[in-house]
Amino acid sequence: MTISIQEIVDSIIEPVGSLKNTVDKLLIGDPKKQVTGVIVAFVASQYVIQQAINLQANLIITHEGIFYHHHSEKREYMKNNSVYKDKRDLIIRGELSIFRCHDYIHQYHPDGMMAGLLMALDWEKYDVEHKPVSCIVQTPNMTVTEIAKHIKSKLSLPFVRIVGNASLSCTRIGLLVGFRGGAENAIPLFEDEGVDLIIAGEGAEWETPEYVKDSVIQGKPKAMLFIGHAASEEPGMHYLAKRISTTYPNIPVHYIKEKNLFEVI
Repeated sequence: MTISIQEIVDSIIEPVGSLKNTVDKLLIGDPKKQVTGVIVAFVASQYVIQQAINLQANLIITHEGIFYHHHSEKREYMKNNSVYKDKRDLIIRGELSIFRCHDYIHQYHPDGMMAGLLMALDWEKYDVEHKPVSCIVQTPNMTVTEIAKHIKSKLSLPFVRIVGNASLSCTRIGLLVGFRGGAENAIPLFEDEGVDLIIAGEGAEWETPEYVKDSVIQGKPKAMLFIGHAASEEPGMHYLAKRISTTYPNIPVHYIKEKNLFEVI
């Protein structure tokens, strides 16, 4: 039985239904082609594209865009860029199709990226309250330092960044994946939901971190951990790869995790 690229795409969209305003689409390739294998990754990097070719997989499912911008059509500034040209040439030579899966997986119930992170941290067993762009987890009492060590171990991270009181004991934790750590999403979790700690992928450094700093000075202990955009969302793509593999057990499905993007020197 042959499966087309469009059939795989349709199976990803099906739990949500068609979205009118979305960055998700087949960015490059032929939807009618037969799938030889699927690569799932946080981003379709040069490394991931080469791995797809090596594994003879012709469909890449990526959470973020291929060419360094959230909106794929906004790359006029890249048209004469040598890195852009070489990457696009490799995709074409490899006869690859690439589907962007950003908005659909965030619309799963629960949010697929959040579900993946909870599973990776082994926190889905705790009381979890899902909200539109966040979730709140009620955990056993741990200090921020202990939680940071747990995250580093579970996600194989060399470091995380902390703002606030590292010795603070926490039981109520807010999670924000991806680029959701800004003030509008994070501060209400502290003030309205009474969380002790927020764990976020990333966000503007002068927003929520400054709020946490001021709060601590006022005698209202709080803390925030930034674990990195990719680190917070890679588990969600691993979760998606497992879903696709279960739906299509006869198609090779590979989840590709890359080395950590940043190093500390």
